[in-house]
Amino acid sequence: MQALSTEAWSAIHALTPHDRNVMDEMRAVIEPNKGKLRGVAARAPYEAIMGRVVAPVGVNFRPDTIGGVAGWWCEPADAEPGTVILHAHGGWFNWGSAESFRHFVGHIARSARAKAFVPDYRLAPENPFPAALDDIHACYLGLVESGARSIALTGDSAGGNLALVLLALVSARSFISRPAVGAVVLSPVTDLAMKGASWESRKTADPLFVREQAEELVRAYLNGRDPADPAASPLYGDLAGLPPVRVHVGDDEVLLDDSIRYVERAVAAGVDAKVDVWEGMVHGFLGSIGQLDAAAQALDAIGAFLSKQLASPRRA
Repeated sequence: MQALSTEAWSAIHALTPHDRNVMDEMRAVIEPNKGKLRGVAARAPYEAIMGRVVAPVGVNFRPDTIGGVAGWWCEPADAEPGTVILHAHGGWFNWGSAESFRHFVGHIARSARAKAFVPDYRLAPENPFPAALDDIHACYLGLVESGARSIALTGDSAGGNLALVLLALVSARSFISRPAVGAVVLSPVTDLAMKGASWESRKTADPLFVREQAEELVRAYLNGRDPADPAASPLYGDLAGLPPVRVHVGDDEVLLDDSIRYVERAVAAGVDAKVDVWEGMVHGFLGSIGQLDAAAQALDAIGAFLSKQLASPRRA
């Protein structure tokens, strides 16, 4: 698949004929339910969706508790000792679990040849902001205390939001002996004020989400807090001094501009940041590994980046 350069910090990957056919079939299944996943009632169907991700070969899964937070380890047989990926799962802050995401994250771990931990952070509305952030921060500190030599952050959707906020947090705190070596986020929710132009420009192309649906979920998470608080929306934070960041997003997502604007700001702040935009792809396309060319190629790029960063620990 050819990558067409746009800015130095972005690339657009052309849609292959194979992926066009696969996406047409997927859209026929998912579009009738567009915008219908609402509130806590959506947790069970969301778990079922994530549970369909095929398990990666050669990866062992086991539950554990790190930093007082329960979760699941994804452990490739050939993982490099001392390297760890901390992954914050998606679900609009209201849905998802470490168990249902373990296969999805297992593919990332296998590609990077590093074990990954997925925390079961607390969900809204029962536990609104900043409970989820507090949990993944505690988990990161637990990994540091356990002696992890090198830690990278990953996250998808709302988990991408949490990973980027945590990245800024641990990069700014000099007392942490193991700052994160980098981050990869997939279609991150970076702006809870929802000011991105793609909420309008991609509202027809996106087969999953509508603005009203997302607004309800964000309100449940924020519980009255300012959406422009940098701890809630990484787009508005101080991005100077961050380690390298890579972002992957589908071109047919209402969240497209959340990715592009974040990377644009990060680059302006001097960060080694890049965004890969995948034509014809929708939110969560990486979960279709084994079906989509784009998913396989994005996963290869993610694994190569994480392997490189994890091999060079960043000092405080």
